[in-house]
Amino acid sequence: MTVESLLGILIIGGLAGWVAGLLVRGKGQGIVMNIVVGIVGAVLGSWLFDFFGISAAGTIGSFVIAVVGAAVLLGILQLVRK
Repeated sequence: MTVESLLGILIIGGLAGWVAGLLVRGKGQGIVMNIVVGIVGAVLGSWLFDFFGISAAGTIGSFVIAVVGAAVLLGILQLVRK
């Protein structure tokens, strides 16, 4: 893995976590948590999209998958906390 790809993962993960936080909670969680939620959400979203047979390619597709996965993750976390 190159430095550029790692930086790309962190940027897309951070943005995806932030957008998902806005959609689910109405605010972000801070830069580190946004990145963590975005990266974990990307893995979850990838699994969900594969499960339902949906494909998305490119940077925009990866971003959409990460946002959807992060939003699902935040929704599950909210249910568990209550």
